[in-house]
Amino acid sequence: MSITSEQSAMTEAPERVATRLALTPLGPHFGAEIRDVDLSRLDDDEVHAIRAALVAYKVLFVRGQDLNDAGQIEFGRRLGEITVGHPIHDSGDVPPEVYSLDSQDNGFADVWHTDVTFVRRPPAISVLRAVVLPPNGGDTTWADSQLAYESLTPALRTLIDSLTAVHDGSREFGYYLSQRRKGRGNLWEGETFNDLTPIEHPVVRVHPESGRKGLFVNPGFTSHIVGMSEHESRGILDILYAHLTKPEHLVRNRWQPGDVALWDNRSTAHYANRDYGDQHRVMHRITLRGDAPIGPAALSG
Repeated sequence: MSITSEQSAMTEAPERVATRLALTPLGPHFGAEIRDVDLSRLDDDEVHAIRAALVAYKVLFVRGQDLNDAGQIEFGRRLGEITVGHPIHDSGDVPPEVYSLDSQDNGFADVWHTDVTFVRRPPAISVLRAVVLPPNGGDTTWADSQLAYESLTPALRTLIDSLTAVHDGSREFGYYLSQRRKGRGNLWEGETFNDLTPIEHPVVRVHPESGRKGLFVNPGFTSHIVGMSEHESRGILDILYAHLTKPEHLVRNRWQPGDVALWDNRSTAHYANRDYGDQHRVMHRITLRGDAPIGPAALSG
């Protein structure tokens, strides 16, 4: 695989993206807020600009929206091809495209992760909408995996460029699948998830639109690095996780009613704070279909 000229053309400099959107960057490299836009009334140029801004800024926040599930799904369809809400989780009385993250559900996970990396083609983009918010707390933080990779020393980048890691959904969803779903999950890309077979992805992922390299491991689903001892694997992963979540690689959102967050799942990881005790928090997420991650070694070959 190689980055085509068409894909490269989709990647624009942040300053060019900003001229077509009322956009405020939240840091020098990562995250932006889009102002004065109604996600239910976008024209085609605005949709294209939002897609380009996602590649450039990786995480976008849009305030003051009045979307329900149907509106969120329709917005997602304009951005790309929507998946079902989740391969395993049953979100109950919501459309099949919606994954309901409810703090009263025992399956809620407060761990750094990239969405659904335990499948062959993890989602490309996630769109999250605040439904029920606690009076305080419940922030979400994102990490820029490309900036984290680029700020590693050259020697460490060279080492990890050729590595492959195993992603295993059973650590998070194995009990849920066997006990609550009785061994039968959802239909995901034509395959019913009856078991969670671990899958391998490159430790460093080349973004299919920008061509930038980024870390593609996460504590939520990555179990180990292929071909290494447990201690070697754990040592390298711990170094990468600590580096990925350094403050200069992060952007944090304090949720407000009407907030919608969009992120590029190919270049970020995120963490939801569970600091609000027994207060209720519900978020609805949709995801857009992605592709199989490609590493630097595959491109050079």
